[in-house]
Amino acid sequence: MRIAFEQVTHTYVAPSFTEVALKDLTFAVEQGEFFSIIGHTGSGKSTLIQHINGLLTPTSGRVLVDGEDITDKRVRARTRRRVGMVFQYPEKQLFAKTVAEDVAFAPRNAGLTGPELDAAVRLALIQVDLDYDEFADASPFELSGGQQRRVALAGVIASAPELLVLDEPTAGLDPISRDEVMDIVVRLHDEGKTIVMVSHSMDDVARFSDRVLALNAGEMLFLGTPGEVFSHATELRVVNLGVPHVTQLVNELNAHGFALPATLYDVEAFADAVADELERLGVPRRDTQAGA
Repeated sequence: MRIAFEQVTHTYVAPSFTEVALKDLTFAVEQGEFFSIIGHTGSGKSTLIQHINGLLTPTSGRVLVDGEDITDKRVRARTRRRVGMVFQYPEKQLFAKTVAEDVAFAPRNAGLTGPELDAAVRLALIQVDLDYDEFADASPFELSGGQQRRVALAGVIASAPELLVLDEPTAGLDPISRDEVMDIVVRLHDEGKTIVMVSHSMDDVARFSDRVLALNAGEMLFLGTPGEVFSHATELRVVNLGVPHVTQLVNELNAHGFALPATLYDVEAFADAVADELERLGVPRRDTQAGA
């Protein structure tokens, strides 16, 4: 499934104001890609992702789904069955008495019944690391925040979408729950789903993305691999965007004579690279087992 934006502009018009939220955006999300979108508040991220399944349509330009214009009602209807949208704080949209009923809502509306519906619910819960027998009859409102987030995600993937749009999937979660949710997202991507993720976590964006789109005031600022985008640290800071924590350390160390790769994002890989660099500079490795 390929989503292509061709010179897309979107303008909100109301009696008291007119706001151009997206300006002449041209890019594509390729089949199987992990594509992240970053930008400050008000940069157009939410408006952009709502164009992916036709919740919004361009004021000018085109959004093409496998070459077909999403303004066509038939294309839009097919696309909404193929694209799963997980909005920020999706657990606030939980409503059913039990977890199983909540997860079953979307696939039931898609026409699944009986054993097929039950199988879809069971699979979705397995995919978000929730045991069916333990959680199916539980009230979603009595679960932890992280578990509620996973139930909400299960309710979207139960319809087997080809592409998942995730708006700040780890917002408001504690560190353990954040890692659990990202592990699920990465696993879904590894299993073949295309991922479009909006995130303020530059560390997650750098670690997991194939490509990154940086927005500023509705316009494309940068588009490329994490290494390419985060190499523009100065320009990103100007528009209130940061870089991954490891990138900050790499830049500071390189400014003091180190020669570390600019594309280090993983803490363990960073530690190994620093040890190698210290050895190159004549500082011997410390034997951590000495005296043990």
